[in-house]
Amino acid sequence: MSYYFWINLLSISVPLIVSFERRLKFHHQWKYLFPAMAATMLVFIPWDVYKTASGVWGFNPDYLQGFYIFNLPVEEWLFFIAIPYACLFTYHSFEYLIKKDYVGPYAKAITAALVLMLLIVAIFNPERTYTFVTFLTAAIFLTLHLFVFKADYLGRFYVMYFATLIPFFIVNGALTGMFTPEPVVWYDDSRNLGIRLGTIPVEDTVYGLLMLLMNTTVYEWLRKRDIKTMPQTKAQVS
Repeated sequence: MSYYFWINLLSISVPLIVSFERRLKFHHQWKYLFPAMAATMLVFIPWDVYKTASGVWGFNPDYLQGFYIFNLPVEEWLFFIAIPYACLFTYHSFEYLIKKDYVGPYAKAITAALVLMLLIVAIFNPERTYTFVTFLTAAIFLTLHLFVFKADYLGRFYVMYFATLIPFFIVNGALTGMFTPEPVVWYDDSRNLGIRLGTIPVEDTVYGLLMLLMNTTVYEWLRKRDIKTMPQTKAQVS
């Protein structure tokens, strides 16, 4: 198995095993999780294919299995399963272990500040395509949460996101050359700000936020829709 494959496997292995823990019972949430991951992949896979073809980023074949789908290594497809799974498992675990939403009262202010910061960076860097597209898309999606979705889970999402930044730096560092002579995933720094957190482009933190928020949004929408329909189903049965 390839180096990139092992990174995916190690990322998902513990969350997958613990999903069957009798108190957490995360496997009961799979009916919401897997559609959420599929919906997010419908957005991110075409984006990934286009950016790879455009040379915004690319993959070192020395660390890959050698099997490609739509010009993307199979390991990259698995990335969009392994990382969201691990992070949504963390989201679910925190929801179970921490009953009170401590960040909830500040979620709107945090979101507004993020939108402003992302928009400013995007506006001043239209020629840096990775920066511009990622920051602008994240700002738009966060704005939708503020004024359209009006989600009540953003506080819990932020707790999960910032808690998973530590494993994010390990995993992304492993992909960007922190532990290897050459990176698994390389970037054209003329398309980004050129600011690295160790070996990781700063844009990856926003890319990760957008990807995880999209997963969480669909996950929560499906879960709440199911809860709303449950009383009606019971009433019909009775």
